[in-house]
Amino acid sequence: MNQHGWLDTLAAELRRRGIDPELTAHVVSEAASHLRDSGEPPLAVFGPPGSYATAVADSLGANPAAPERVRRAAEPRHSPPGPVRLEVRGISKRYRRRPVLTGVDLTVRAGEIAAVVGANGSGKSTFLRICAGLLSPDAGKVRVHGALGYCPQAGGTNDFLHPEEHFVLVGAGRGMSRAQARAAGRGQAAALDWDPSGRTQARHLSGGTRQKLNLVMAGLGEPDVVLLDEPYQGFDRGTYLDFWQQLWRWRAAGKAIVVVTHLLNQLDRVDTVLELTPARETTA
Repeated sequence: MNQHGWLDTLAAELRRRGIDPELTAHVVSEAASHLRDSGEPPLAVFGPPGSYATAVADSLGANPAAPERVRRAAEPRHSPPGPVRLEVRGISKRYRRRPVLTGVDLTVRAGEIAAVVGANGSGKSTFLRICAGLLSPDAGKVRVHGALGYCPQAGGTNDFLHPEEHFVLVGAGRGMSRAQARAAGRGQAAALDWDPSGRTQARHLSGGTRQKLNLVMAGLGEPDVVLLDEPYQGFDRGTYLDFWQQLWRWRAAGKAIVVVTHLLNQLDRVDTVLELTPARETTA
């Protein structure tokens, strides 16, 4: 199935599940943008369009047949938020003459999940890359109090390393021994219903499995701040739910989490929502 056919089928499957036409158009637009940026085939990134539509519907509570664990609210909080871990003040960014972000602020404390939402082109990924220190803003400041983990929307893996070699490489940068890194990676992978053993190179993993690998690497070494850029791309329904369970475990452990998402409707899953809007182009 080519990209155009996959997107058309996704739109039809979303409509069949009762998703609002405006939201359907938004989800399809986000998927198309991701496919364009990654250059990968849609089945490798998202899986079958029907399965991905089901994951979207379940995340929105639009599927009455979804299991109770999908429809319930977020896990109850057991302790109040802790100290500030991420401070973003007045972040602005433009590419050439086109503004992408203008005066964006965000504060996330230990034990909080912040969602970054917005239309395609609103600068969500740019914002997260700035928070991760991978991109410099034109104005504003970012302060991270503690260690940081980052899961990109695409890329992030080495084509010729197998998963456990990734664990060892990232773990070494965080002061972990080879055995510690492997054990920690296996434990986090198991929470996503994934067995990372074997010697399959990353280039031969499916898009969804590569995202699991990225997500595990982001959590290695128990960082204080975790930045996640639509990390569920290619996840099936079960893994998507496992993903949210993992976020709630991280929150309970006192981590500050920022997740870029377009599937968020049940806002009680998170503590803070930052909505970005496309900046208007200015003329000299």
